Amino acid sequence: MNKNGTESQYSREEKRKLIEQTVRKYSDFIFRVAYQNLKNRFDAEDILQEVSIALVKDKAPLSDEAHLKSWLVTVTINKCRNLKRSKSIRAYVPIDECFELEAPETQKVLEELWQLPEKYRNVIYLYYYESFKISEIAEMLGEKPNTIGTRLKRARKALGKIIEKENTYG
Repeated sequence: MNKNGTESQYSREEKRKLIEQTVRKYSDFIFRVAYQNLKNRFDAEDILQEVSIALVKDKAPLSDEAHLKSWLVTVTINKCRNLKRSKSIRAYVPIDECFELEAPETQKVLEELWQLPEKYRNVIYLYYYESFKISEIAEMLGEKPNTIGTRLKRARKALGKIIEKENTYG
């Protein structure tokens, strides 16, 4: 029986196995979303751990792949926001001091991406790196698809200016 007094869809053992498979399958994905939000490997690892715990405690849609991925992105981004709020003054390890998580050319693009405001950074990352559709991103972030489309357009423009500036002065 669950909190609502109804039978759970899975036995305790089935749910444990599903959660274990989900963590194995999506841990890299969760880490990447957290890392691009926090710019810090160690905080991203903490968020991965928190999201894994949330999988156990919350009612994650384990049987529906599309909803599960959306749920994971939403929970990850919210936990990142909570962490940033709880630590108003953060001392980040410079990116170049961390060991490389991505290929050098990808790392360069990520550094340029991190110069964007969070609302643009998340949209660009989810659209291009994780291949979500605009409608899916809108659902995850609790926004209208038109808003996400506009943010994506503005983010591309802003990222283009950053890249152009770095190529001109870099």
